[in-house]
This record gives sequence, structure tokens and C-alpha cells, in this order.
Amino acid sequence: MKELVFLLEEPSAKAMLESLLTKILSPDITPRLIAFEGKQDLEKQLVKRIKGYINPQARFIVMRDLDSAPDCKELKKTLLDKCIATGRQPAPMVRIACRELESFYLADLQAVESAMNIDGLVKQQNTKKFRNPDNLASPSRELAVLTKHRYQKVSDSRIIGKHLDVNNQRSASFKNLIVGIRRMEKELVELGVGKDSD
Repeated sequence: MKELVFLLEEPSAKAMLESLLTKILSPDITPRLIAFEGKQDLEKQLVKRIKGYINPQARFIVMRDLDSAPDCKELKKTLLDKCIATGRQPAPMVRIACRELESFYLADLQAVESAMNIDGLVKQQNTKKFRNPDNLASPSRELAVLTKHRYQKVSDSRIIGKHLDVNNQRSASFKNLIVGIRRMEKELVELGVGKDSD
């Protein structure tokens, strides 16, 4: 079974991907979403969970928020080193949401407006604040204010995920996530191709 396995920092990322992946992944690939209890739990269990995964046709994407970490590249390297330590080939992929998952949502206010049935959000998309939401210090706080504190992390992530435009370029970290998913999908689709003709 061809599986794309996500190791995630929190349940809200799982909720978002559950709905988003239905728009991206080939039906031949089974997504498996594993949410941990925060970034420390993810980092603590990462090596053991990947090492213990038996399916040789599984590929892995590790995803967490940058949060207050000062350096995205350093954080990514730390996680990649853990992935390499698993001995898994090809090595799992790491994707960082800058700074939080909510950056993805602020980059697509049409999705938030549609999902949460709140009028007037789209017209704010081209304001300086929301043109490049990866630069915001606290996207979750910004989203709470923008939605007048209606935003609920897990339940709304699930609904917003259905509406996110996978071609949206405003958040570089969202764009990189989509590119990474498609790259892993291609690898999985090509697994075993040509073996029958040998």
C-alpha cells in the first residue's frame, strides 16, 4: 500500500490536511496523519515512529510550526538530522509553517471567508499585513482578531482546509508544503512502475 505519512505537531494541522489532501492526492495513495501533543512530543517521538513503520511503500513528511524559534533553517536542519537518524530511504521531508499554521489561512482570506461565513475578509487580502502573512509575529492572534474571536483551531482548520486554494502563492511556507506533497506523491505513483515489464 502506497502511503504518505504526515507527522504533525498538533491536531489542527491534522484537521486541515484531512480536508486539503482530498483535493491534491491521487486516490491510489493513502494518507496517514499522525498528530502529536505539541512540538516537543513530535521531536521526542519522531525517530522511533518512523523507524518502527514497517510499510516500505510509505513516504514521510514532518510538519511543525516555526513559532518563536529564531531560525527556520536551523530548525529544519535539526528535524532533518533526526529524520536521517531513522535510516529511512528516501529520507523523510520536513516542512515548517512560518510562523504558525494560521499563516496559511491568512494567505487565503477567501477560504476563511467562505469557510466561516464571514463577509468582508477578502477585501483585506491586499493590505500590507496580509500580503505576506509568513512575516506576521502571531498569525493565530491575527486570525482571532480578524474573525472577532470566532476562529476555533481544530474545527475551523478542518473547514478552512476544504476551501484553501492549493495554487495560492502568498505564503511561501504553504507553497513549499504543496510542492513537497506533490513531489512525494509523484515518487509514490512511480513506485513499481516498469517492474512488470522486466
